[in-house]
Amino acid sequence: MDQQKNDIAVIGMAVMGQNLALNMGSKGLKVSVYNRTSEKTKRFVEERAKNKNIQGTYSLEELVNSLKTPRKIILMVKAGKPVDDVIEELLPYLNKEDIIIDGGNSYYKDTDRRYEELHKKGIRFLGTGISGGEYGALHGPSIMPGGDESAYEEVKNILEATAAQTEDGPCVTYLGPKSSGHYVKMVHNGIEYAIMELIAETYDIMRKVLKMTPQDMSKVFKEWNEDHKSYLMEITYKILEWKDEETGQPIVDVILDSAKQKGTGKWSVQDALDLNISIPTINAAVNARTLSSIKDERIRIGEIYETPTEMNLDESFINSLRDALYISTIIAYAEGMKLLQVASKEYGYNLDLSEVARIWEDGCIIRSTFLKPIQRAFKKDPNLVNLIISDEFKSDFKKKIPNLREVVSQIKKAGIPIPSLSSALDYFDGLSSKELPANLIQAQRDYFGAHTYERRDKEGIFHTEWQDIHNI
Repeated sequence: MDQQKNDIAVIGMAVMGQNLALNMGSKGLKVSVYNRTSEKTKRFVEERAKNKNIQGTYSLEELVNSLKTPRKIILMVKAGKPVDDVIEELLPYLNKEDIIIDGGNSYYKDTDRRYEELHKKGIRFLGTGISGGEYGALHGPSIMPGGDESAYEEVKNILEATAAQTEDGPCVTYLGPKSSGHYVKMVHNGIEYAIMELIAETYDIMRKVLKMTPQDMSKVFKEWNEDHKSYLMEITYKILEWKDEETGQPIVDVILDSAKQKGTGKWSVQDALDLNISIPTINAAVNARTLSSIKDERIRIGEIYETPTEMNLDESFINSLRDALYISTIIAYAEGMKLLQVASKEYGYNLDLSEVARIWEDGCIIRSTFLKPIQRAFKKDPNLVNLIISDEFKSDFKKKIPNLREVVSQIKKAGIPIPSLSSALDYFDGLSSKELPANLIQAQRDYFGAHTYERRDKEGIFHTEWQDIHNI
């Protein structure tokens, strides 16, 4: 009788859940679906999933009973308490060795907690990042699973069939124990924030300094994308040529300049601080979104302080801008990979960074031509200090950093905020500086707090009696 049952279930029938179910059904898998609101399940089964390998279920008990053992259930529900609620409701119907896969953007510490709680009950758990948006879910996403390795082996064929496919294989692999999958997705999203901000800053320079129209910018980004082969660049040039149906204006000109965020970029920054890792380009992108959201304050302050934006730049500046975006994008990846490298050791993930780059090659938001050389760099040296010194990128940095420097110095004179472009340059300059002024900071700390310091000329820990406190 088990053979007549379904292969896998998807809980959560928002568009991502629907598309993932349709994707799996199109690969010959038999899929059960469930949504807390039964009407949503019914509509999906009768419309988009009609005559597909998809069965609607209307209670969690019916869902669980519709599945082959061990049961395999993917949660596509909102991160946070809803995930805990669904797990709690599922548990009475599950047997030991059944598998729960959390496919949402869960915070990695929540994933660690759920993994431990379910492990004690004999339920296998995979915290799984899924990237690619609605289109990726339907046509093949990048899938980042971590957690119970035996559970991954059980669902491996299903995930490999569902994932985006490249010449190097399906864009999925077992990443490691515990929360490794959701951690990798979190850092993926941090890199995504940075690249989006870098593109946006480049667009801002084009419109404010170079006085380009959206149509002209679209052509330039399309040409530049020959170098990047990037999903984010691709959607950028498509957006810039899109006209608003109501006004006939370029749609980008009628959209309010106030960006929202769901928290994954912020989590990357918070954890980088905890791990003592510098990711300034990603950090600047998160801050830029926060600043964009206080539109009323910006209008009020902008009425007091006018900034100069008129500049005379020759045609060669557009080539400098091209190089600036190119090299700062590599820096965004470098920051993310460094964070993954350190977190892997700190949290015992044992990540293969070459494999991480491989599964990002297609189906995900940060797919680009840079991922192939990143893959090669970490395959050659898993302990690579930083991508900026890899053989794959060294010549790019030597050639293009002067143009990033040119763009930052010129645009700062125009009073245009370019936090991520500036931070990318500062990251490079900081990493490549043999001397930084932290010696003075150490002296200051020792002066006011007796925090001690090390010396250049001999071993040991030292303190100077800067103030004669005994005679006070």
